[in-house]
Amino acid sequence: MALVKIGDFYPDYRDHSSDIDDIKNYDVYAEGNEKVGTIYDILMDEQTGKFRYFVVDTGFWIFGKKVLLPVGRADIHYSDKRVSAKGLTKQQVENLPNYDELEKIDYDYEEQVRGIYRASSATPGTIQETAPAYDRATYNYEQEPSLYDIPEGDGQSLKLYEERLVANKKRQKTGEVSIGKHVETETARVAVPIEKERVVIERTSPTGATSQSAPSDAFREGQVAHMDIYEETADIHKEAVLREEVRVKKVVDRDTVEAKEEVRREELDIDSQGRPIVDK
Repeated sequence: MALVKIGDFYPDYRDHSSDIDDIKNYDVYAEGNEKVGTIYDILMDEQTGKFRYFVVDTGFWIFGKKVLLPVGRADIHYSDKRVSAKGLTKQQVENLPNYDELEKIDYDYEEQVRGIYRASSATPGTIQETAPAYDRATYNYEQEPSLYDIPEGDGQSLKLYEERLVANKKRQKTGEVSIGKHVETETARVAVPIEKERVVIERTSPTGATSQSAPSDAFREGQVAHMDIYEETADIHKEAVLREEVRVKKVVDRDTVEAKEEVRREELDIDSQGRPIVDK
């Protein structure tokens, strides 16, 4: 139940309702016909557009203090340009919390204000056995019509409505991107040089040999010369190596969508007969 000032909720109200603009300058009188200040501003329900509080500037009466007056406790006398605050006394004004900033008004603040006005509505000399219980989560202004229903006073009211363009946005899915991978096969070729050993037997005839007695190892069977033969073979196998890394992310592109639509607004039609005096 957020509250807003009338100028924020209805910026051009001065062009279409001079009565509301005049009310902001009406004098406020408490019990005993004692002037206690003037209407400084009007607070409205942001959801319903209904008046909820008059902001009363007490001026020098209580050192410039501003307090909230529920609209149900205000009798508006358009002909006299004054507001009678039912049940409002100087003691109550001193007990009411000071109105400084709209942002400070929450449920607890309003409960302080309502508590003081509820007490003033009790019949003098009687004690209320049980106080009405209000829940923070479910409370609404319609539960207390004595505080928030506007009395007719000495006039009648006609509500004028107008249409407004309300811009909202919703998030919807427009597409989907799936990124995967598959395997492609190709033939790769590689050349590896290898070495092979082989035995080469060479026979030579000695030169300048002279006759001599046979050596001791001559004419012996079983003598063998050993030589190991090696060769290289190609060791070719496949290994998986990281070739590339792909990162997937989203970025947001912003755009402004403009719309134009015809809106309606109610205006007064005055049909008078004879010679009445009509103050517009």
